[in-house]
Amino acid sequence: MTLTTENSTEEKQKQPVSVAFRAYTIEKESATCDLENERILKFLPMVNKIARQVVSYLKPPLSFEDMVSAGTVGLVRAARDFDSSRGVEFKTYAYIRIKGAILDELRGWSFVPANLHNQIKEAQRISREIMEQTGSAPSDEKLAEKLGMSLEDLYQMLEKGRAQHFVSLDSSSDESPALGSELVANQAIAPDEQIERQELISILAKAIQQLPEKPRRIILLYYNQNLTMKQIAEVLEITEPRVSQLHASALFNLSVKLRQYNDG
Repeated sequence: MTLTTENSTEEKQKQPVSVAFRAYTIEKESATCDLENERILKFLPMVNKIARQVVSYLKPPLSFEDMVSAGTVGLVRAARDFDSSRGVEFKTYAYIRIKGAILDELRGWSFVPANLHNQIKEAQRISREIMEQTGSAPSDEKLAEKLGMSLEDLYQMLEKGRAQHFVSLDSSSDESPALGSELVANQAIAPDEQIERQELISILAKAIQQLPEKPRRIILLYYNQNLTMKQIAEVLEITEPRVSQLHASALFNLSVKLRQYNDG
């Protein structure tokens, strides 16, 4: 019985790797160089790790295997496009391309009803007004009150809209300012662009520090320490759904502040 359980567990662990290799096989024609192939094989485990990070965004019909496949395509393309003369480590560049590919896949399948889109836009407008008046973002309770909804409904709205509107902390979209792809890019940075990028980093750091304690810790643990929602729940001794709620709320606040910066 023990042997059967162990074999079953081992098979489950192999599944994402098999998915990654299938995706790699499909895309590898675009990465013919031995060095490219070596990089791809070396960093395939990173695909699985990043996919597990964003698994909380998953909604049917997407599966975890879909995320692994998309991330592997991102890795193959990173190996193909990477230019070592730009002074960026391949690991850093690959991380951004993998995560960007996964989030692009999520966005492509994210269906946000028109009424939800309008609710989010209204929440953003109210948040901007309150920040302009008070200098700080409204609490979740205050925002829910202004929107005429319960706190639970607010969290549901933010979680449903998160993949479409707020995950651009990792890659760019039309809805929100980019962060990850802006902070580290595989290209030479002009002095004026470097100054602007440093200013963006400073704005983001300040915005994160202004978050309430638990949302701030969730953002730092998720993006800096690469912990999953489940691991963060264990660290903070709260439920995983609660972590997801606070994560969505924090991303919403940060996206509003970064949009203000971009508009300025």
